[in-house]
Amino acid sequence: MPVEVTADMNENLRVALKAAQLYYENELTQDEIAKKLRLSRPKVSRLLQEARDAGLVKITVAQPPGSHTDLERQLEQRYRLLDVMAVEVSQPASYVQTARELGVVAAGYFQRIVQDNDYIGLTWGLTLSSMVENLSQEKHKHVTVAQLVGGLGEPDSEAHATDLVRRLAMVLEANMQVIPAPGIVKSAELAQLLRAEPYVAQVLEQICQVNLAFVGVGAFNHDSLMMRNERILSWEEIQPIVARGAVGDVGLHIYDINGNVLCSDIEQRLIGASAEIYQQIDRVVGVAGGTSKYPSILGAVRGRLINTLITDVDTAQRLLAETD
Repeated sequence: MPVEVTADMNENLRVALKAAQLYYENELTQDEIAKKLRLSRPKVSRLLQEARDAGLVKITVAQPPGSHTDLERQLEQRYRLLDVMAVEVSQPASYVQTARELGVVAAGYFQRIVQDNDYIGLTWGLTLSSMVENLSQEKHKHVTVAQLVGGLGEPDSEAHATDLVRRLAMVLEANMQVIPAPGIVKSAELAQLLRAEPYVAQVLEQICQVNLAFVGVGAFNHDSLMMRNERILSWEEIQPIVARGAVGDVGLHIYDINGNVLCSDIEQRLIGASAEIYQQIDRVVGVAGGTSKYPSILGAVRGRLINTLITDVDTAQRLLAETD
């Protein structure tokens, strides 16, 4: 301890220093210190706080190599996020490699935060597929896994929303709810009819109970899963909305760089949770990174479509350097 005990130091401070030395240096418990100094346990607790307030004790947290907790904390404050994980990835320019590596990190995060009674929502995508693939079997009580957006792409694809929900429910031994409909259909009229189907309507209503969601963040480029073969959306459909400033999507809700959901024919044709539902979920974890997805991630955090972010360090640094 750097503080010297002197004759003019008041008795309370002297005892506070002694209690702090016993607690931090000798590693005695507060009960042991109370017995040793003939004090009550609440008095010992107050003395330890006084020692910190007086500068007798300075606590620092060491940041090990490879961790980025300062960056994460600054991002949380900047964008009012609940939590951020920023990790190193081997190839930030590779959509596929970044998705797979972030999925591994997301799996660890998932298993740390999931609790009994959670109602978990999932969208779709390669990153979430990697997350589910890297989960270990772990049963929780009264957990439900729900599909937040109808099926997209090939039904047998590992990134298909229905398949992801089934796989995750098996890992958790949980109940599951799937949407028995495509995520996007040919017309607004058909979407309206499908939403009115009893089972589809029931699932869409129950989605409101989701308290924890893991979502992918989509981008409009040739590498993205949504645009790769134009079987989900065509460039002809997307181009007019991109011309209006569209940068990405969460659950097929397309938004601009500020996170404003853009009205469009696509919005009317989708079957899944509304944008308002995403903003009401307690924790929406966006798992996305890589050079090509930066505008999509920026829009998602600005618009509060996600409130928790798992991403790569390069993206996190760019977000922090962003000017409003």
